[in-house]
Amino acid sequence: MSLPRYGEYQDSGLDWLGQVPAHWPIKRIRFVADLNPSKSELVGMDRSTEVSFLPMEAIGDDGSLSLERTRAISEVETGYTYFREGDVTIAKITPCFENGKGALMQGLAKGVGFGTTELIVARPKPSQVQGPFLNWTFRSPNFRAQGEASMYGAGGQKRVPDSFVRDLAWSFPPLDEQAQISAFLDRETAKIDALIAEQEKLIALLAEKRQATISHAVTKGLDPNAPMKDSGIPWLGEVPAHWSIKRLRFVAELNPSKSELADIDRETEVSFLPMEAIGEDGSINLERTRPFAEVETGYTYFRDGDVTLAKITPCFENGKGALMQGLEAGIGFGTTEIIVARPKPSEVLGPMLNWIFRSPGFRAQGEASMYGAGGQKRVPDDFIRNFVGAFPPADEQERIVAFLDGEFGKFVALGDGVGCAIRLLKERRSALIAAAVTGKIDLRGVV
Repeated sequence: MSLPRYGEYQDSGLDWLGQVPAHWPIKRIRFVADLNPSKSELVGMDRSTEVSFLPMEAIGDDGSLSLERTRAISEVETGYTYFREGDVTIAKITPCFENGKGALMQGLAKGVGFGTTELIVARPKPSQVQGPFLNWTFRSPNFRAQGEASMYGAGGQKRVPDSFVRDLAWSFPPLDEQAQISAFLDRETAKIDALIAEQEKLIALLAEKRQATISHAVTKGLDPNAPMKDSGIPWLGEVPAHWSIKRLRFVAELNPSKSELADIDRETEVSFLPMEAIGEDGSINLERTRPFAEVETGYTYFRDGDVTLAKITPCFENGKGALMQGLEAGIGFGTTEIIVARPKPSEVLGPMLNWIFRSPGFRAQGEASMYGAGGQKRVPDDFIRNFVGAFPPADEQERIVAFLDGEFGKFVALGDGVGCAIRLLKERRSALIAAAVTGKIDLRGVV
């Protein structure tokens, strides 16, 4: 889509904003919107009135709202952020701000809402700015980049200060142009979002197909004509008749002792893998190393050929785990939240065991065995030790591994292609929003 530019521009005086249409005045947001309006205006409302309640998870990264929750005013009037119909909100805490959480408030119960204290609320002044245009301004990459640069605090507690929003200078078109820009962005981003949704469906279908392929290969094998037998395990069902049914403790050693490293030089550099270095796709990031002396206590030990899997939620459910290969000096240490299985060469190949650990059947049984509460739920070592699986002969394991490696590569290539398409669509969306709200394109008469 080729769109015209305005005929005349002026320098905004802001390096990051550049030139803007000559008839768009530069104003600080505090002159076009009231920030964090007082809930005292609700003084006349019955305290039992049900109003909308929006915790952070009810506000989407895409500007959507989940309005299922309501609360009586008396339950939320203290300790929560107040807003009403037509207000524009943005999340101020990391990573919610960077991810785009925020929305134009519409459809609130009784026109009133309360939510997380991690919101900044802007109430448009009708003579200066329209809510939809202000919402698109807040969603623009230009605004977000300036907000990120203004953040204070450390780590996961970084926030955008209210003063950033209050004092930010922006260019504001006449109200009729604001309406045209908002209508254009509503229409065009909806088209892009529909394309993104189609690509995301394809990603989900690829993931389902990948899981089904893994499951079939490690439980049924590759020969569709192989005689079958009942495994005696309800979730596993029938397996090839020549496969052995065994508990995992008979085919692999769990959490081997680091005492076998008694003779290693304490200054030897070994691989170090915190949880973030272990991928959900079976990959490992081997950039980090540590001297053996620094990690021999307080960390989990493994070596080349071992198979690891995360035991804590949500890492286990998400598939974190890997076949250890290419470790520095053949040795690694990492997070205590992993379980290590060392294959017995006469029983199971490491790559085969890795694919079994990655199969949906194994994961489902592991999830069912978890103990603990909330974010501290874990798969017990005993689940792994006593897990009953079906194990083919070594030569058949090799064929299954080769097949799955090949298929997985195809799935990865397809997924990368779809992921690239999604990234390009999102870049296009961001560029379109930025161009529209900063006047780089003239949308008068386009809508």
